[in-house]
Amino acid sequence: MRFYETVFIVKQDASSSHVESVAQEIVEVIKEQGGEVTKTEFCGLRYLAYPIKKNRRGHYVLLNIVIEPTGIKEIERKLRLNEDIIRFLTVSTEKLDNTPSALMRRNMRDG
Repeated sequence: MRFYETVFIVKQDASSSHVESVAQEIVEVIKEQGGEVTKTEFCGLRYLAYPIKKNRRGHYVLLNIVIEPTGIKEIERKLRLNEDIIRFLTVSTEKLDNTPSALMRRNMRDG
């Protein structure tokens, strides 16, 4: 089993409950592939660096995943097929960090 971090951005017009349901769909796919999600972070609605598909903002979601490499292909296929997801990135890591991400630490410091 390998460690991965996946970040995806959901369209700005989606509600918070819809973003959570999209994340839950991806978590179910991970479990079907024999993987495990160790951390889920909803980073909230943030401005994008540049417009993507006429969206200036998006809901960011971060998942820490433990799964086999073949399962990542299925996860990325599902992310590509979902029309509400405008971008995603999956990165392999040496170990998973269960502390809050930089985006969440910034939110805690500002709030």
